[in-house]
Amino acid sequence: MKKIIIILCTVIGLFACQKQMDLPSDGRLTTPEIFDNYDRVKAYLNSCYGYCPAPAFNRAVYSDEAQDANLADPRVTATRNWYTGAVTSINYGGISPDGDPWDNLYTGIRKCNYFLANIGASNTIATEEEKAGWTAQARTLRALYFLQLIKRYGEAPLTDSLLTIYHDFSKDKKNKVSEIVTLILADCDSALKVSTARAGFPWQIYENQYGIMSRAVAYAIKSEAVLYAASPLYSDGTYTWEKAKDITAEALSQCLANDYKLFTETPANSASQNAYGLYHLIGSNDQRSRDKETILHLGGQMQIWKNSGLPSITAGASAGACPTQEMVDRYEMSNGEAPITGYSDAAHLNPIINTASGYNPATPYSNRDPRFYTAIYYNGAVRNLNDPDGIKVETFVGGREGIDASNFRNTPTGYYMRKFNSFRSNESTNQDGSIRLFRLAELYLNFAEAAYQAVGPDAVVNVGSFSMSARDAVSAVRARAGMPPFPAGMSKADFEKKYRNERAVELAFEGHRYFDVRRWKVLDQTDKFVTGMRITKNGADLTYTRFKFEDRNCSDNKFLLYPIDQSEVNKVKQISGQDWQNPGW
Repeated sequence: MKKIIIILCTVIGLFACQKQMDLPSDGRLTTPEIFDNYDRVKAYLNSCYGYCPAPAFNRAVYSDEAQDANLADPRVTATRNWYTGAVTSINYGGISPDGDPWDNLYTGIRKCNYFLANIGASNTIATEEEKAGWTAQARTLRALYFLQLIKRYGEAPLTDSLLTIYHDFSKDKKNKVSEIVTLILADCDSALKVSTARAGFPWQIYENQYGIMSRAVAYAIKSEAVLYAASPLYSDGTYTWEKAKDITAEALSQCLANDYKLFTETPANSASQNAYGLYHLIGSNDQRSRDKETILHLGGQMQIWKNSGLPSITAGASAGACPTQEMVDRYEMSNGEAPITGYSDAAHLNPIINTASGYNPATPYSNRDPRFYTAIYYNGAVRNLNDPDGIKVETFVGGREGIDASNFRNTPTGYYMRKFNSFRSNESTNQDGSIRLFRLAELYLNFAEAAYQAVGPDAVVNVGSFSMSARDAVSAVRARAGMPPFPAGMSKADFEKKYRNERAVELAFEGHRYFDVRRWKVLDQTDKFVTGMRITKNGADLTYTRFKFEDRNCSDNKFLLYPIDQSEVNKVKQISGQDWQNPGW
């Protein structure tokens, strides 16, 4: 609720908070002057946007997906402090992958509340349909901001109305996640009751409406919010897996019925190896003429080539987020069998090889899931797809891109990130891609998780014309990648293991893994340490040796949630005597 102690009801910029505080006509604007003017009310709605943290590739180094090459630079302190556990509720904002968004998210929520409180009495020339559409956008935005809050902080104050000058802050409290999810779902449902006409709340995004809230966004928010509410970290029994199944099924079915599709375009001119790789290189477009998978795209084009690239690329700044051996091990063989089923030692240095997969430790990168080749640069990978017989990546010791933990331009793990990175990108031209906040593949996976938890892997869920099982949903995502379906008849435990692996692979480096291992409460199993692969070359012979990095001290229970900034906690405690800080901080 912005800064709790600051009882200022002014709105950002030139706007007043409510009738008691309307400002005189001295160049500033009163509430009626805003909401009775067509252009000003639209401008205020536009100002409600922009408070959602955008996904970023470097969140991968805060999970077991990647190790940060920048640790070789003594000036880098954020990930070093994270790995060593030198993180407190005071310095968290300077270390966390997206800072401390508490204040920013509540600013967005407060602005949405102000808009919703005043749009109903607006005397603007806008039609009722337009005002209903604007209201739907504001409700969806508020739901989006609350979703981002609970993902990070868990319980939080539920502020769904204006705070008056008489508001008693001493009575404020943190609400349960289930209570906030109830508001999120109600906001989205209210928005979805609005007409789908162009001036209302559409399925289709029209020209110059990049990033606007739409019906698909509302369904995506519902899907993710209820999935989190049913997960072990957040569940209090209010949102069961049965409820999550129904809501995620509706969200997926509605998007599928309204022309949302997995991206399946065959790459031309060797732009990428497959449709999955190409999808992560192209930009989403307003009118969805090409990309029908993206639901909400926040953030701009990245520069992976520069900030997480190969040292052989001139002007590259760092190797950045370098995939771990654990991440590589998650990619199945092309026949759908897991190459590595586990480890016989605590350090992950002795993998348990699934002989049925056809995996050969002497040629570990052959015949893998096609997504592997678009996501990770490995020893022997071809960078220039137009010249498959050309120069190959050399991550062996002494190679062109050789492993070197003492140089932040070289990989410490034996791998480099390829996802989002075009082989054509360099200092002269950037053709790298960007990360979507919501895309259809996630909705398939959300439904699959809720469905197998509620009714098992093979039970068909029917919602209207929608008919699909958890296994069907995962298999649809895999089919786009050219992978075989999950086998029928799997036990719930076996399905869960394979599903979680699939989710990590499909959504690799998109920011989901960080939150998934927390909501599943398996952080202590995934983030204690990571490993890499050291390759030595003797003539034509290559020797592959796994090695372990130093333990990370960022996997105890306090890291399940962000801390609330300590200065904020102190203010609340002074006013109400309550300690709002999250456990362990």
